[in-house]
Amino acid sequence: MLLAIDIGNTNIVLGLYRSKKLITHWRLATQAERTADEYGVIITQLVSAAGFRCEQIAAIVVSCVVPPMLTMIQELGQKFFKLDPLIVGPGVKTGMPILYESPKDVGADRIVNGIAAYEKYHDSCIIVDFGTATTIDLISKKGEYVGGAIAPGLSISLEALFQRASKLPRIEIVKPKEVVGRNTVNSIQAGIFYGYVGLVDGIVKRIQDQQNVQAKVVATGGLAPLVASECASINEVDEFLTLEGLRLIHERNFLQEVKTRAQT
Repeated sequence: MLLAIDIGNTNIVLGLYRSKKLITHWRLATQAERTADEYGVIITQLVSAAGFRCEQIAAIVVSCVVPPMLTMIQELGQKFFKLDPLIVGPGVKTGMPILYESPKDVGADRIVNGIAAYEKYHDSCIIVDFGTATTIDLISKKGEYVGGAIAPGLSISLEALFQRASKLPRIEIVKPKEVVGRNTVNSIQAGIFYGYVGLVDGIVKRIQDQQNVQAKVVATGGLAPLVASECASINEVDEFLTLEGLRLIHERNFLQEVKTRAQT
């Protein structure tokens, strides 16, 4: 089995694959100060609670946008699973050309999402990821990562509003009943929710117009189901897009390794 791990700034999403099938998944809070032992105990207990043994996991693949956690995840793989994790980054075969001015600056999660989306549609596509940051990325018809836009995520925007406006309360992110709020809480919810609906639809339209593409638009990330329900531009929500991209990267690197061994 394959353990796919997506380490984001806010959450860590884990998925357990048997061949090409995602059989179970978990979500943990990202806490950079936690040790390999702490996360190792949590993850092994989750695996055990799902009815599996750690020995059944034959490979680990990781996407990480929190550099301080890279050493931790390597130590965790070696200590608890006797495996060296495949960490997405320079030198890892992805099969996707990157047209960014500085390819090494692109977040691993953005490339992983692009790989999964292109494998799914085999055509130009736009990926909207509602994470700590909201990213909107374009994949060309040829399967190239072209670039994209980055905006603060919904949670960051809410937290900034709470911290900088002394009279405004912390609120839950929900879809309001109407855009015209009749109290402070509903007004903030309307501004945040419909503000991001407009942000996504506006940027997607500009990408399609400026790049002259009619791309399929797929959303992912924890808040994707909520916001996408009102976005006219989004065609599909795929909660596990990043995990699927990690599976594909593992598959491509494993096949490359087998091919290399066969030639030696």
